[in-house]
Amino acid sequence: MTEVEVEAPEPLVASLRDAALLVCDHFGVERATMAVMVVTPEHMAEVNAEHRGKPTPTDVLSFPVDGPVVRDGWPGDGPPAELGDVLICPEAATDPLPTLAIHGTLHLLGFDHETDDGEMLDLQDQLVARLEARA
Repeated sequence: MTEVEVEAPEPLVASLRDAALLVCDHFGVERATMAVMVVTPEHMAEVNAEHRGKPTPTDVLSFPVDGPVVRDGWPGDGPPAELGDVLICPEAATDPLPTLAIHGTLHLLGFDHETDDGEMLDLQDQLVARLEARA
C-alpha cells in the first residue's frame, strides 16, 4: 500500500492524503511512499529560488526521488518506491489545495505539463472530477 505522509494543519491532512492516494491508485502504484507538506511563503520562496532560480513563492513544487515510475513503467515487485515530496504554499495558491496535491503527485510519477501537450493537465482535470464526485 502506498503511504502518504502529510505535514499540514490537521483540517487539511485527510483531503491532501486522499488526493495523492487517488493519483497513485489511478496508476496502480503500490508499495510506495511520498510526502505532502504545506509550507510558508518564505520557505517556498527559498526552495523556489534554490531549485528554479525564482525567488518568489509558488503554489506547488514537486521533488521526485525514484524517477518517473509511471512513465518508466511501474516496477511491480520489489522494494517500495520513494516517490518524493510535494510542497504546497496556500498563500500562493489559486487552485484548491487537493488539486495542487494531485498536480504535484502527477509530477512525482513522471508527468510534465510543460512538455506533454496537455496530457498531464487533462489527467489532472479527470482526477479532480473523481475526487469531487467522492465528496
